Amino acid sequence: MSIDPGPRIRELLETFKLPTTAEELVPRLSAAGREDALPTVLEVFELEAEDRKQRRTTRLRRASRLPPGKTLDTLETKRLPRRLSQQLQRLAQGEFLDRAVNLLAFGLPGTGKTHSMCAMGHALIEAGHSVLFTPAYKLVQTLLAAKRDLDLPRALRKLDNFELLILDDIGYVQQSGIETEVLFTLLAERYERRSVAITSNLVFSEWDQIFKNPLTTAAAIDRLVHHSEILEFDVTSYRTEAAKAHQPSSKEATQTARREPR
Repeated sequence: MSIDPGPRIRELLETFKLPTTAEELVPRLSAAGREDALPTVLEVFELEAEDRKQRRTTRLRRASRLPPGKTLDTLETKRLPRRLSQQLQRLAQGEFLDRAVNLLAFGLPGTGKTHSMCAMGHALIEAGHSVLFTPAYKLVQTLLAAKRDLDLPRALRKLDNFELLILDDIGYVQQSGIETEVLFTLLAERYERRSVAITSNLVFSEWDQIFKNPLTTAAAIDRLVHHSEILEFDVTSYRTEAAKAHQPSSKEATQTARREPR
């Protein structure tokens, strides 16, 4: 039993923003006795849909500024706790974006926070979502320049185009009053509207090093945590493990020393 291609044709045409064509094409071909052409028409429209998807993905990836190599395929998930690995796989589906949930990744340097957030960003782009990756200090400097030019509202609206904003290494913000002010303004603007993903080497109890003012620190944490998922990277540093792997064992070092001329 063949499947009626009509509903899918209408669905695709509505996706292409061609409402009149969606309403008229199938009935008119049927009235003209050309139902046999509908499978071919559907095949062409499916090709068009796939082509549009690929072009959109390319545009989103270019705009995201994500490092190209940091994907889920290159992420060493075996190093991560099973619960964290499963959490990343679930979040990569993108459902949290509909609820403007924030992602807060904590851990020491070299534990995979940045790679994991970038990998999630790439997966979300494949699903059609808009993402922007930026070091926190760099974005703060951009917002400071906009503030000096009396253009901060427009700069914030531009960032609002991205469903997920990944702020990498928030602990490295320079910490002057005006810098923490624009950072807080950004977080407040996105609160309950758009998602933020943050990586940090500092736990919340150390965030007074970022915002200085206790009230501002508490307000920033409150907005981020209200709708959030916390990802804890409680693992050893990848770079430390790699360095140890390349160091000779004590036995090898002793043998090498004996062979070397004195």
